Amino acid sequence: MAAPVTGRIKVVIVDDDPLVRAALTMMLDGASGIAVVATAADGAEVPGVLDAHAPDVVLMDLRMPRVDGITATRRVRARHSPPEVIALTTFDTDEHVLRALRAGASGFLLKDTPPERIVDAILKVAAGEPILSPRITRRLMARVVADDAARERAREALATLSPREREVVQAVARGLSNADIAADLGMGVATVKAHLTHVFTKLGVDNRTQIALFAHDAGLPRE
Repeated sequence: MAAPVTGRIKVVIVDDDPLVRAALTMMLDGASGIAVVATAADGAEVPGVLDAHAPDVVLMDLRMPRVDGITATRRVRARHSPPEVIALTTFDTDEHVLRALRAGASGFLLKDTPPERIVDAILKVAAGEPILSPRITRRLMARVVADDAARERAREALATLSPREREVVQAVARGLSNADIAADLGMGVATVKAHLTHVFTKLGVDNRTQIALFAHDAGLPRE
């Protein structure tokens, strides 16, 4: 999970459309302590940009000609101390969005999202907070039925959890906050956080959306 960012939040914009890159740069640079430190036109350029600028957040276009945003997101999130990734898309019905979330993106934004909401999303993910509402997450997941291989992988991974950790996973899949989980399961917030740390490690994930995806793929009841 991301550590809270102090000072300016360094942002990299990755999009193959130069007009989009220019518009986002003009819109975001200097807003609420955000600094656009670099842009890239393709996912293939991202590793070099990250090495040079060590950003906190990457705005990642999903459809690019050489290395697409999903592949680039997976590579970014596999790095040591990786930046958060927000997927940029034209349509929220695009199945690519769900694939980006599985690859490790913290959420997604439509390219015509109002500037203040883009700024808010960047501030949230830089602080390690989710930007996808549970309703949107569930709607996306409902569009895709897990295949047999994905279902088996998810069930095997969830089988490594303790009964209490599975309860926490179910609560996360329902969209509950840490405080709500604590109240629902009769434990302290610190204990919830400790369970989540174990869940992140055992499942090999680093955000709550990915936990919800595991629960969905495994067919784990939300109630």
